[in-house]
Amino acid sequence: MVTFMRWAGVTPEQYNIVRDTVGWEETAPAGSQVHVAWFDPRGLNVTDVWDSEQAFQTFFSERLAPAVEKAGITGEPESEFCPLHRRFVSPGVIGAA
Repeated sequence: MVTFMRWAGVTPEQYNIVRDTVGWEETAPAGSQVHVAWFDPRGLNVTDVWDSEQAFQTFFSERLAPAVEKAGITGEPESEFCPLHRRFVSPGVIGAA
């Protein structure tokens, strides 16, 4: 399952607070495969690959939502879930960047 999320107004500083609070790089969420995040003038964009939409929803409610609140992020993201057709990771690509 591919998840795309756009969250208007979220800053890199808020994202870093959430990342540090949740600690997903140290303790990967169950069902998470890939996470990519970037910013444009509107805010935060995220593309994730998950085993299922339910795995993402569990992560969101149990770990992510409390950290989002702690970071002072308001509003709701635009989200889309799509079936994964194919995933490729270049050889030698590992870890966080």
